[in-house]
This record gives sequence, C-alpha cells and structure tokens, in this order.
Amino acid sequence: MVSVTALSTLAMILYPVFAASIGLDHRQAGVFIGGTIHDVAQVVGAGYTISNETGDIATYVKLLRVAMLLPAVFAISFLYARSGGHGERARATLPLFLVGFAVLVLANSIGLLPPIVIGLANDVSRWCLVAAIAALGMKTSFKALFAVGWRPVGLMIAETLWIAALVLVSVKMII
Repeated sequence: MVSVTALSTLAMILYPVFAASIGLDHRQAGVFIGGTIHDVAQVVGAGYTISNETGDIATYVKLLRVAMLLPAVFAISFLYARSGGHGERARATLPLFLVGFAVLVLANSIGLLPPIVIGLANDVSRWCLVAAIAALGMKTSFKALFAVGWRPVGLMIAETLWIAALVLVSVKMII
C-alpha cells in the first residue's frame, strides 16, 4: 500500500509536468492521467492541476477503470469458486462496495436520484477526496517503503512505468 501511495503521489506531481512537456492536449493528458495513476484522489489532483477539462476527463477515465472492477472481480471470483477454492462449497461473491457503486451508478443513470441529492453527493464527494488526499499524505511513510526492500518496490516501479508507457502509446496513436 505504501508503494502504491508513494508512486501515485509522485505521479500526481510529475505526470502533469510530463504531459505538458511532451505536448499532450487536455484530452490526451486527461486520458493519460486517468489511465495511469493508481489512486482516484491523486488522479483528481493531477488532472485539475492542468485544467478543468483535463481533470474532468482524468476523473471520468479513472472511474471507468473503477467500474470495470465489478465485472473483473466477479469473473475472477466465479472462476475461483468453480475451481474449488476454499472447499467444495465455494461461492462467487462480490465486495459490497462494488455492489453499492453499481447500484448508485444505475440509480443515477435512470434518474432515480433527485438533483438535490446529486448536488449534496457531489459536495460530500469533493470533501471526501480532500480528506482522502490528506489521509494518504499522513499515512505515507517512505521509511516503511524502504523497509520492505528493493524487490517489491522495483516491481511496483516497473508496473507503473509499463502502464504509463502502454497508456501513452495508446493516447498518442488513438486520440
């Protein structure tokens, strides 16, 4: 967790500068940031550092990645249960936060939520993001990061660079 937070914090600071230095427009920078940074709060921080448009796109892309967790986790859970994991009676289960996320997306998409509730939820979510960014900063310990050794840290750095390269190539070729 510490390495993910540390790398996301570095990406939040460095990726906007990198995106500008290689000439990404607001859309490309938004897709790059939303597609690469691990943490939602840091995606929001990095995107809005560039512009409102970049922040909106980065947040949207990241939330799409989060939304894809539901089918991915269900598929993995289903396959694990079918393979007989943890006894013969293993069942495919989903984490409740993913179910709640899907229910809220559906309720908002079909217009079940009144505008006042949506406005209140938007205000609360902004404050929660600010609190999350502050909490991540307070919980991040570079001492703990170095205590785990270089191999896990190297793996996380390699994974982060791989995702950045993959998304950057896709952004440059498609958008």
